[in-house]
Amino acid sequence: VFVASFPALTHGCCGSTVNAPQPDRGRASPAPAKMSLVRVHVHYSGRVQGVGFRYTVRSLVPGYDVLGTIRNLPDGRVELVAEGERAELEEFLQAVRDSGLRRNIQDEDIVWEEAQDKFRGFEIAG
Repeated sequence: VFVASFPALTHGCCGSTVNAPQPDRGRASPAPAKMSLVRVHVHYSGRVQGVGFRYTVRSLVPGYDVLGTIRNLPDGRVELVAEGERAELEEFLQAVRDSGLRRNIQDEDIVWEEAQDKFRGFEIAG
């Protein structure tokens, strides 16, 4: 586990492509490379509750290949836990900043971890 500050990224269209399946020609084909998934755990502080923060973040999800959850914490912070490829998660976090929420964020604490592969979508919890 390591803590990182967010890099300056320019959000653009995802641009990721998926190779179409090839017809079976009677020979074994190599297994596709497994994506290198990671988990990002973010705590946002500032004026992040009662301003639509969680719903705005949730509205950004369809543009990214990320799974996870976002919830309000009793101490006034918002917790985001998401999994996906690191580059995709970095772009997603930048989209959160670029969405107009940046003015509400006083601090953003980011911790990168190994993926646990327990999410099946993206939910607003609590």
